Amino acid sequence: MPGDAGSIQQAVSAARPGDLVLVAPGTYRESVRIGTRDVVLRGADRNRVIIDGEVRRANGVVVTAPGVAVENLTVRNHTLNGVLATGMSDGAGGLAHGSSGYTRLDPAAFPPLQGFRVSYVTASNNALYGIYAFDARHGVIEHSYASGSADSGIYVGQCKPCDVLVTGNVAERNAVGFEGANASGALFVLGNRFSGNRVGLTSGSDYQEALVPQEDATIAGNLIAHNAEPATPAQADGAFGLGIGIAGGRRNLVARNLIIGNPGAGITLASSEDLPPSGNRLLANMLRDNGIDLVYAASARAPGAGNCLSGNELRTTLPATLVELMPCPAGSAPAAGVAAPRVVAPPGMAFRAVPAGPAQPNRPDGPPVAARGLPGRVDADAVPLPAETLLIERSGITW
Repeated sequence: MPGDAGSIQQAVSAARPGDLVLVAPGTYRESVRIGTRDVVLRGADRNRVIIDGEVRRANGVVVTAPGVAVENLTVRNHTLNGVLATGMSDGAGGLAHGSSGYTRLDPAAFPPLQGFRVSYVTASNNALYGIYAFDARHGVIEHSYASGSADSGIYVGQCKPCDVLVTGNVAERNAVGFEGANASGALFVLGNRFSGNRVGLTSGSDYQEALVPQEDATIAGNLIAHNAEPATPAQADGAFGLGIGIAGGRRNLVARNLIIGNPGAGITLASSEDLPPSGNRLLANMLRDNGIDLVYAASARAPGAGNCLSGNELRTTLPATLVELMPCPAGSAPAAGVAAPRVVAPPGMAFRAVPAGPAQPNRPDGPPVAARGLPGRVDADAVPLPAETLLIERSGITW
């Protein structure tokens, strides 16, 4: 198309399971909903196939059918999300009321979407999330670029077990680079570049969504750097200068990440209401040039326990004796922490005013493949500590 159809939606609506919808270069002023399983939506040129919301339409692409892949295109200027993959369908081709992510919906009434892939997608200047997987399992978000998101560039929420891989992505100039909320079990965030946001990465428990608490995610081999960029939308809680924040999360593995230049803190372990940070393992991370490398900020109401540190390169911690208090494998005794340091955030800018990122590489040629059997075997142990140059050729920020 467009020679074969008058719009992307028209082509998608006519597609049968297993079909490829190949989109010619152009700017498409529409919102696309994919409700047929195993369809592949692919742009012929990632940088020249543009679904533009014109700051009028809510979502660029909405996936509510299993096995769908969205590839090699740009989604921009939407009042909610660039790409949304979700099981929150109302059964009539629309979305359930509240599926913007701020209203708690029952996953028993809305079973998770089974199988999705977002690959080589550019999501820029969207008012909520760039790429948003909510109530969705067995998926991959890969080789994508997200900027100018007023919430987070990439979000995975309300899945247990998730069975989701997030890898090879760049998120910059967002309020938050990557956010996981109540995303538990086989969530792998591996080998991404989260730099030049207000906050690099968060993973936590949130009573606004189902499936608390958050548990058992793996965050490894990422570059999380210089997250104190003023040319970004304001973060909802006013946070600024934080690399990784884990709030009320349990049994997460944070390993071999390079965390540098975050003026508030490199990593913060904190409580979320009455949910403590417990059983988290921080192994072989390299932290430097942060305000404080590692902060334990569990509250007296929800003191954590069982958190452990081993093999990390750290210069500063709060409390100062944190390394001794959190040995592996035993972990820490139940204890409250200290107040996390805060950096005064500069005023945020409108999401639509954030500078566009650079042109991004196209997806390699290949036949269409439905998003089934994902993510397959994931070997997180094979992901190394990254260099500062990780995915730098896809970044629009230098320091």
